[in-house]
Amino acid sequence: MQEFFHYFLENRDFVFLVILMIFLGIEVISHVPAVLHTPLMSGANAIHGVVIIGAIIIMGHSDPNNYLSLILGFVAVVLGTLNVVGGFVVTNRMLEMFKKKK
Repeated sequence: MQEFFHYFLENRDFVFLVILMIFLGIEVISHVPAVLHTPLMSGANAIHGVVIIGAIIIMGHSDPNNYLSLILGFVAVVLGTLNVVGGFVVTNRMLEMFKKKK
């Protein structure tokens, strides 16, 4: 736990920037019209492939004894993968709405 507080104090500005980005993202997304929400989110979710690759690289370069970075990297890979799969599922559903019915 002491390692976490040391990491937090070292990167305090970065942590506050991430918190600010979360609130800004929520504010921006809440003002997107419902008609545009699904196409924009399905495209944005596909970009999370970059997050997955980045998390794998970070996990590969981290110290094997640094459990915090390994756990956070694993969580990033799992959540990024779920987001990518969800984005493709939403895109597939959206495209099926425009197919001709038999």
